[in-house]
Amino acid sequence: MTSFADQIDALAGRSKSLEGKLQTEEATKTALVMPFLQALGYDIFDPTAVIPEFTADHGIKKGEKVDYAIMIDGQLTMLIECKTYGADLSSAGASQLYRYFSVTDARIGILTNGVEYWFYSDLDKNNTMDKEPFFRFDMGDYIQSSTKELERFRKEVFSIEVVLNSATDLKYRGMIEAQIQKEIEAPSDEFIEIMARRVYEGRRLTAQVREWFGQLVQQAMKATIRAEVNKRLSNALKAGNGEYSEVDEAAEEPKDEDGIDTTEEELEAFQIVRAILRTEVDVSRIYIRDQKSYCGILLDDNNRKPICRLHFNSKSKKHLGVFKDKEETRIEISSLEDIFQHADRLMETVRAYN
Repeated sequence: MTSFADQIDALAGRSKSLEGKLQTEEATKTALVMPFLQALGYDIFDPTAVIPEFTADHGIKKGEKVDYAIMIDGQLTMLIECKTYGADLSSAGASQLYRYFSVTDARIGILTNGVEYWFYSDLDKNNTMDKEPFFRFDMGDYIQSSTKELERFRKEVFSIEVVLNSATDLKYRGMIEAQIQKEIEAPSDEFIEIMARRVYEGRRLTAQVREWFGQLVQQAMKATIRAEVNKRLSNALKAGNGEYSEVDEAAEEPKDEDGIDTTEEELEAFQIVRAILRTEVDVSRIYIRDQKSYCGILLDDNNRKPICRLHFNSKSKKHLGVFKDKEETRIEISSLEDIFQHADRLMETVRAYN
């Protein structure tokens, strides 16, 4: 029996393959939203379980409809409003969903464009849908923990009490993560000052000192994240006998033959690539193969499945070679951290091979 995670992975691949081909809400519902509900265990062909074009009059507004209503054991549980594939959900709005939420017994509202699924409830004020979703699932960018959260909405395990108990934590954790991401990308003056006051021994935080610490804080955060990624990846690569290994035999440093010497920087970049792709494939399938002019990273140690190339031989510039339809495009990078900026390209390449 296919696991839930595998079903979601397959649906994510289907979603990617239909990019640009679904021009209407109806097409989006048929091709993506209905299969999504099926993956969650709801019978889309049973009108007592999944009610399309659900109507619930609100005030003076009569005959308005929400795309789907989900019934569990005869109880209205979820309302779903659909938008066209790829529509910007933040600007598309959920006005109908918001109105219906207050006049029905549903405690969960879902806004979707077939790729992103935003889950709402009434955590802030009873019987009034929150303005912000407590959980977002993106078919184009998700991790294993997100799939586990999504699994709470499967029919066979669904419990409104369990979902709502975790919803508050999910909501605020997501907001905190967004703030942390902002600080990583551009540390705020407040955060810089907090860090500076903890470590700076000077008497005054002058404008010059603040500017200096702004650069240091950003560099330190990125270095810390990179170190943590490497640590987690190294733990994942421990040998089966329990002995620690920086890289397993699939990642062994090539021998210095024919003048080829794989550098520590290339090996570190290799580990970054593996960390990026660990949600897509088993990392044991990702190999490094050094050449005189570049260092190649391959899927299944197959030259016909290049993931990327590391052009690090030049003393002045480094380039990352990425692939689409097996055509290489070189991108200049200033540091190894820049590889993370091209994670989507790398994942797309691996998905194409799979």
